[in-house]
Amino acid sequence: MILFEDPTIEELFSNYEEPYKSKLLEIRELIFACAEIKSEVGKLKESIKWGQPTYSTLETKSGTPIRIDRFGESDIAIFFNCHTVLVEFFREIFSKELNFSKNRAIIINPLHKLPITQLEFCISSALVYHKDKIRTYGM
Repeated sequence: MILFEDPTIEELFSNYEEPYKSKLLEIRELIFACAEIKSEVGKLKESIKWGQPTYSTLETKSGTPIRIDRFGESDIAIFFNCHTVLVEFFREIFSKELNFSKNRAIIINPLHKLPITQLEFCISSALVYHKDKIRTYGM
């Protein structure tokens, strides 16, 4: 069962059509699961920014925000801050397994099974980006 702290977020998800809605909710649960595993993340803040569900580490400031939404006519996306090197980093590792849009998003066909292992890595990396960027990304 999915619980929404903010009724406007529940309303936002209810406005998505299938198969977009179920895949976005699956990604949402994956984001929360990844945050729960990494103790340094703390409590995630779920909000709406630019009309999109957004997940931020406001409590610890350990990571960079993650947004999810439709992308184009037939896909969905997980968006990352384009001022980070995250998507570049993910592209180097998962160029054969994932599709990307420039330096800002992982693109997913909602009719296919989610690549859970790869997405867990990417989401977890974003959730601790500020803690790990010197060691992992050479910044």
